[in-house]
Amino acid sequence: MGGMPLNDMPWWRWRSNVRSALHMLSDPGFQRDVWLAGVPGYGDVTDAVYRLVEDTWLDNWSAEKYVGTIFRDSQEAALVDTAVLRVLRIMHQVGPDAPVAAYLEHEGWPEAVRAARDAHVRMAASDGDDPDAAPRTLEALRIMTRSA
Repeated sequence: MGGMPLNDMPWWRWRSNVRSALHMLSDPGFQRDVWLAGVPGYGDVTDAVYRLVEDTWLDNWSAEKYVGTIFRDSQEAALVDTAVLRVLRIMHQVGPDAPVAAYLEHEGWPEAVRAARDAHVRMAASDGDDPDAAPRTLEALRIMTRSA
């Protein structure tokens, strides 16, 4: 997240968490090589979903509510809403404590990944970042959101 400064948005820390979650949820290679393999430092699917909705409450209302604070425009918000709904539907079906494989093998997972990818690419482009760069560790995210 190095092009356009994230902190130009009023709630840039929340934006950082949402972007991090969408990034991990949108990358099947990362999911296979990191989550499924149990590589430490990145959390798991449940952790990513928590980062996506914990502060924002996107599990209760539309991202449109945050246009101008977390999201740059209505298109970003709509893409995030779609991704949140698809991922949460699967989480409710398999359960938040399900193993990573249960998510990856779910019939709706490819659709959720595509929706997360659409939102991730839009947000990364809006911030001047490469959407295809590897996801950062949770420690890197913590360090980045501590600095202003």
